[in-house]
Amino acid sequence: MKLTRKLILAKAKASDLQSVRKLNCWGCSLTDISIFCQVPNIEVLTLSVNSVASLSPLTGCLSLSELYLRRNMIPSLSELCHLRPLTRLRVLWLAENPCCGNDPSKYRLTVLRCLPRLQKLDNQVVTEGEIALALMEGEEVSTPPGSVQNQLSNNGLPEAETENDALNYNMEETNKIREELGMKPLSRDKFSSPSSPSIIERPTMRKVAFVSSAIFKPHCVESDLNLENLNALSFQTHTLDAVLLLLKDLDEEELHIVHTATQNRLQTYTLDSGDVQSFPAQKTADIQH
Repeated sequence: MKLTRKLILAKAKASDLQSVRKLNCWGCSLTDISIFCQVPNIEVLTLSVNSVASLSPLTGCLSLSELYLRRNMIPSLSELCHLRPLTRLRVLWLAENPCCGNDPSKYRLTVLRCLPRLQKLDNQVVTEGEIALALMEGEEVSTPPGSVQNQLSNNGLPEAETENDALNYNMEETNKIREELGMKPLSRDKFSSPSSPSIIERPTMRKVAFVSSAIFKPHCVESDLNLENLNALSFQTHTLDAVLLLLKDLDEEELHIVHTATQNRLQTYTLDSGDVQSFPAQKTADIQH
């Protein structure tokens, strides 16, 4: 069954789709929710006990803070990629879908890695420790094949129509890393034109992206660095530089996530007081700045 404008207005008791803030469509046998492309201001949405298989129509619902999808037909966790732009989403109920699989722990960590801003998942409060663990051990969720996100560049235009392919490539690479960190994607105006002198004065964003990816994909680092002619660079130094560069773009909430993940990571090391004191003074000074 396709969700229609008439049904939405009747249930929400609204006069137009733009004014709809809350909607409950529990148990309506829905399979098609494409109408949500026209409901941009929805904040709380209940779609539990239906037959919804795709979340792509929700990508533009940027005000959405609570989403209830229990007992639907979501086939894969890759559908969560459509929810990444929803930076206000704090509550998600996804249980009893095919995508949940048979490993509750793996499922939960994967969802939280993809959506680290969630405060409640499947009616269970999300802890800071879970977020930190998810960022390190949760599986990376890839964009579903054939989705709109795969067909468009980060500035929302088809790649064939963009003014500068090199600039868009840098945006793609950088925003891919930012997604893995649970960060907001950068807009086009944050990038300099390839002809800008600033590009010559510092490493390209593509190189920064490759160095940053070492944090998550160390097995790929050697070949990537070779391709970029970075063999002579100190890996540890440039990884730190990349992390510090990304920190400048984080907001308070995102910095808190990074802080928690860092604390969790430090706990995996068994350093005695002598090891701590042996850290290079220069690196300490760099971090403080």
